[in-house]
Amino acid sequence: MLSAPRKIGGNSVQVSIYAAVVVFLAYTMIFGFRKSFTVATFDGLTVGGYSYKTLLVVSQVLGYMLAKFYGVKYIAELKRTGRASVIFLLTGVAWFSWLGFALVPVPYNIIFLFINGFPLGMLWGVVFSYIEGRRGTDFIGATLAVSFIFASGFVRSAGGWLMLRFGVTEFWVPFFTGLLFAGPLLLFVYLMEKIPAPDVADIKDRMERTPMAKDQRRTFVRAFLPGLATCVLIYTFATIFRDIRDNFGAEMWKEMGFFNQPAIFSKTETPITLIILVFIGSMVMIRNSYRALMTAHAFIFIGFLLAGTSTLLFSAGNLAPVWWMTIVGLGLYMVYIPFNAVFFERLIATFKYAGNVGFLIYLADSFGYVGSVSVLFAKEVFKVQLNWVEFFSKSVIGLSAIGVVLTVFSAVYFARKYSALANAER
Repeated sequence: MLSAPRKIGGNSVQVSIYAAVVVFLAYTMIFGFRKSFTVATFDGLTVGGYSYKTLLVVSQVLGYMLAKFYGVKYIAELKRTGRASVIFLLTGVAWFSWLGFALVPVPYNIIFLFINGFPLGMLWGVVFSYIEGRRGTDFIGATLAVSFIFASGFVRSAGGWLMLRFGVTEFWVPFFTGLLFAGPLLLFVYLMEKIPAPDVADIKDRMERTPMAKDQRRTFVRAFLPGLATCVLIYTFATIFRDIRDNFGAEMWKEMGFFNQPAIFSKTETPITLIILVFIGSMVMIRNSYRALMTAHAFIFIGFLLAGTSTLLFSAGNLAPVWWMTIVGLGLYMVYIPFNAVFFERLIATFKYAGNVGFLIYLADSFGYVGSVSVLFAKEVFKVQLNWVEFFSKSVIGLSAIGVVLTVFSAVYFARKYSALANAER
């Protein structure tokens, strides 16, 4: 069976590098079953007076959202056996949903986006469970987290290539994109199964990572409720903006004069991937988890500043579209990525709680997708007459300012919590 290969050997650095490469490639392949449909604009298609493309996005995001709420329990209680089978099952359901999307006529095929979103929404926590609780988790987690920045552009470029090179229709692009990624996914999940469990030194430095029962989850949330609520709100803002930029990037590029240029997605996302990887991955050198937690707050703060400032410059005509999409994307991912890679990892280590990161990530994700769905619904229901560039830019400016304030509050809250813990241990 592919699910039980021999674990690799080597020291902690070698294992970390191996794990980083493998999880990056594995999650990139998983993304091949998720976002390729967004390269299509479905011009002129409406259902009940609403944009067909928006309804597709909403349907898929609803699937993600419900998966995140369910994942708060499922991922928190996930055991470390049989994970490869879980990945293959969930990805298989997601892939065959694209077959239904292609075969079933509009508007009935919209339901298949929901069917696609739910299983895919479970996979981040499953993959992250292979790498958490290690001294190298900051670097490995950063590599995993940037995979969906790179993969988002790469998958859409692949979908655009299929449309332009082979004449694949908008409705069949997602299925055939999944076909391209299916074989490599099998290989990289097999290689991911070879990652060994955290060693004794890892457990001593980062705490043991174990399934969390309902009472344990409730106790943790109560202990840090104001700080966690603030973090969830920050993450919700980041999710909203990331999803708009991700799902409607094709429309935004078209509005700015870039049409039938599939390479433009990789052109902006690749540098963002590399910069984020260096910034977040370098936190592995910070051994003190409290300092790393505060450093993560600094990255988030700077991310909001970059997103807001670049958008102000773009709106004033002082920044070119390609530079704006790159810098605003960098800023938003500087807010988004820490929560998926290092923030909760270091929070658990700082306050010495036994548990797992998946629970916290899914707690934040569940509310993040509620915000994303709410914004999309509001724009359609209230018939907000803005193009996507205008809608996105105006929203980023206002909510980036709020995000700065929330980030400062979160940093002060956890600093005081840590100070109280340190005083109690003296």
